[in-house]
Order: sequence, then structure tokens, then C-alpha cells
Amino acid sequence: MLDEPIPRRGLLRGAGALAAAALAPAAGGCSSGGDDALVFFFAANPDERDARMRVVDAFRRRHPDIKVRTLLSGPGVMQQVSTFCAGGRCPDVLMAWESTYAELADRGVLLDLNTMLARDRAFAAELEADRLGPLYDVFSFNGGQYAFPEQWSGNYLYYNKRLFAAAGAPAPPGTWAQPWTFGEFLDAASALTRRDGSGRATQWGFVDTFLPYASAGLFAMNNGVPWSTPLKNPSHFNFGDDAFIEAVQFYADLATKHQVAPTASETQSMSTPNLFAAGKAAIALGGHWRYQTFLRADGLEFDVAPLPTGPALPKGHAACSNIGATGLAISASSQRKAQAWEFVKFATGPVGQSLIGESCLFVPALRSALTSRGFAAAHARLRNLSVLTEGPAHSEALPITPAWEKVSALMDRNFGPVLRGSKPATTLAGMSHALAEVLRNP
Repeated sequence: MLDEPIPRRGLLRGAGALAAAALAPAAGGCSSGGDDALVFFFAANPDERDARMRVVDAFRRRHPDIKVRTLLSGPGVMQQVSTFCAGGRCPDVLMAWESTYAELADRGVLLDLNTMLARDRAFAAELEADRLGPLYDVFSFNGGQYAFPEQWSGNYLYYNKRLFAAAGAPAPPGTWAQPWTFGEFLDAASALTRRDGSGRATQWGFVDTFLPYASAGLFAMNNGVPWSTPLKNPSHFNFGDDAFIEAVQFYADLATKHQVAPTASETQSMSTPNLFAAGKAAIALGGHWRYQTFLRADGLEFDVAPLPTGPALPKGHAACSNIGATGLAISASSQRKAQAWEFVKFATGPVGQSLIGESCLFVPALRSALTSRGFAAAHARLRNLSVLTEGPAHSEALPITPAWEKVSALMDRNFGPVLRGSKPATTLAGMSHALAEVLRNP
């Protein structure tokens, strides 16, 4: 069964140090090409790899004069990038992630793509007319555009239609503009949790297939509190805000108090995606990378829904997701910038994005591809397709900072006891001093 892509958890935790690593760059090459070839470095599970190779192969047919050698990463993506670049062998085109690209940009590893746009006015105009603004803005840092997005990877909810119907529970809402509340979400999760005579859960109301502390932060975003102020180069993190604390406590209580979700210790011995795929969980939080897993599951009838909103937001306020984008960047040291530019233009432009939209694996980053027949056909089983097509417009970025690795480590350490129920969410306010120190000395 398709599980989580290689980079998502590790990169959100911030394995982004740029110091030269002792680990040899043991990435597996995917394709042909020699020393004169353009090198494209990316990370993917097998299905993602196949979807990306469709784009690469289409580019080769369109540009037979440009040789492309693909380099598939193993675990430790950013460590491998660091090793390549420190050794003077930085790939020409690199996959970039919302949470970690700022460190690469800050250290001069990535090319400012505005320099290329200024020379290619036709593509710049085409991009301006078709782009989904929030996804491009997230890769804009300190005045530079360091990647073009290739997909939206925000989180939302999957729900099992049969389990909802069997329990007589109303189906979740189908749009970000008219979401459900924390209370309505909890009522549904409670009604859909089942236990046997010994008290053991046989069906969970809710499971999280993302990263728990990040999911807790998503609930806080939907209680009206961004993670930081501002979101780029933050000067302050809002973990001590009352509404942030309220939302994180609500998320933690789903498992520790209300028992509608597995506890942190229980998830160590189970696969939450598999629970949903097997019909043993009614609601699952995750991103589009889960779609094909659930599409393949025997007998699973599912749809998608927005995240719920908390009591700190006024009634009728829209819900939001995280942006979670991945993009394509060009190495500042590349000797093949012109060829790399053609590849990035193709992969993130209308043709490449149409292929992405048809793949079932990604939500494309261009409006034309997102609203295309091919994307709709790949998601024909979803009634609430607008959760995906309107997702980018209802998304907010997570903090963009070169210090994300240290911030992420602090979050992992301090959110853990709260999510396990051993400490209240009010203790998150105690992170302020450590976070301020990190921001002063990234």
C-alpha cells in the first residue's frame, strides 16, 4: 500500500542543515545521460517517481537537444543536497519544499528565478495570468523567487461515506467557505467511534495521517492564529496565544480526553492510513498524497471535507489549510542555467502541470490545470472536488525562516508531552524564550 512520501515528515521536522555531511550521496539515478546532461534531483515514493518521470519524458520529447539525468534521493534529502553542493556537484534542478527552501536561499544555493523571468517576458506574462498566487508567494523570500510550485500539498479531511451513513451522522460540509465547527467535528467523531465489550476501539472516529504537532498547529490556524508573526522571517511565534493554546488542547483532547482518536502510544504500533483504508476509521486528516492509497482500497467509499473552525473565529468564517507546496528550483552554481530554465518552465508550465493534474497523485499549481477536465476525471469519485480546486486559495503558509530546523526541533520536543496528555497546552507559552533565541541566532 502506498504510504507517505519520503520527504514529507522528515522535511517538516527540518532536516535542513547545510553543513557538509559525512554521509556519501548515495542517491539512485533513474535515467540516462552523461556528464553533459542536465541533472534533476528529486525525492519520491515509487508512484510519485512514475508521475514525475512522465513529465521528464514529455520534456525529452519536446526538447531532444537537452539531455536530462534524473537523480532520485533516498532518506535524508536535504543532507544529500548539502553534500552535493558542498562538494561542487550541486544538481542543476532541485526539488524544493516550502518549509526548508529558505535556508538554501539564504546561503546562496538557489538561483533567484526573477533573473530568468526578466529575460523571458512571454513566459512571465503567461505565468502571471495562470498562477495560483499563494503557492508562488510561499517561494518568495527576501525579494527573490527561489522556486516555482509544482503542486499544492495542503491538508484536509477524508471521510468514509458508508460509516457516516451507517451511524446516521450528517455528512461533513463540502467547501472551505462553509466549514463545520470544532464542536460539530467532535460530535461526528464521537458518534463514529466504536468499542468492543472490553473497551478496545474497533473503529476510530478520527485518525491523523500527517505529523501530529503540525496538525495541532493547523487546528490553531483554524482558530484564527497563525503560527508566527510575520510568516516570513518571523520575529515572534504565537504558541502562547490563548486561541492557539485552546486549539492545540482541543486537538490533544481528541485522543487523551474524548478518546475518539488513537493516543500517541497507540499510533506507534499501527498505521493510521491503513486504518482509514480498511474502514476502521471514519475521518482521516491528510493531504493529496493519500488519495491514491485510499482510491486503491477495496470497498472504500470516501469523499473529502475541509478542516473545522474553532470558537475564536466568527460564525461563518472560512476554514483554511496549510500550503505545503513543493516546487522546482535551479542551482545558483549550475553551468546549465538556460537548459535548467527550459526544464523548470516545462514542468511548472501548462503542459507539465496538465500531466500532474491527470496523475491522481498531485494537485497542480496552475489554475488552468486545476480546473481542467483531466484533473476532474482523475478525481471522478469525489463529490466535493472544490475542497481540492479551492484548497490553494484557502491556504496559509507555515513560517518561512532559515531557522526552521531549530524551530521544528523545539516544536517536536515541546508539543510531544501536550499531545500525549502529560502536560497542558498552556505549557507551550514557555517556548517563547527558546524561540526568541533561535530567531536571534538561526
